Amino acid sequence: MNGIWRRRAAAHESLEEHPRTLDDFGATSIIVDPADGFVPIQPWAEAQRRYNRPAYVHHNAICRLDGVPLTMYMTGTLQFMQNSDAFLVQGEEAHAFRVIPLDNRPHIGEDLRLWNGDSVGHWEGNTLVIDTRNQNARAWLDQRGRFFTDEAHVVERLTLIDADTIHYQATLDDPNVYTRPFTIAIAYRRSTVEDYELFEEACYENNDFARQRYINVGYDVYPGMTGDEARRLKAAWELEEAER
Repeated sequence: MNGIWRRRAAAHESLEEHPRTLDDFGATSIIVDPADGFVPIQPWAEAQRRYNRPAYVHHNAICRLDGVPLTMYMTGTLQFMQNSDAFLVQGEEAHAFRVIPLDNRPHIGEDLRLWNGDSVGHWEGNTLVIDTRNQNARAWLDQRGRFFTDEAHVVERLTLIDADTIHYQATLDDPNVYTRPFTIAIAYRRSTVEDYELFEEACYENNDFARQRYINVGYDVYPGMTGDEARRLKAAWELEEAER
């Protein structure tokens, strides 16, 4: 899988099917399970998503990382490098990179939360399976405000279909937010541009100056959500609904 890979998807705008507009390229849904192509979000979480979108600025606006799996279908090009010990994913967006060990090590302790979480991988034939936990959940899944908690579990599978094609799928399981696990899938095509090099995005994490500009006009950057916070919000929402 060593090489430069391109994606043909606009799922960073929305995981679900969405039309072309002045703001969006538009695309079909990348959700393959459930088969209807819709995110199986819980009612309270859908209400929270509708609140999130106008209340918060997308994390990319101040150069924060995308988390998993968004970093794998965000705009830009990816470079994959591998040896027997690790698989490296290098992106153009916000200097993002992932080093995924392949030595059967366990996950780190649950007290440490990271932007891209803690990923460990192993091979099943020609499929790389990546298991990710311990994200800080401060990134969205798309620009529609779909979110997850720090208890989310993501399993990615990268399968080399032929020399120039990788089938990528990711299953996200977060029972705090979604009614069931759901799976997305896209294709990567090997770049045919000779001597292509990744572009460096002039951006850096925790751009506090940019954040302050958004705060000054009434916005803030999404703060993330823990599993405990999600359970409290769900209970409060259900109580309010019962009293209607």
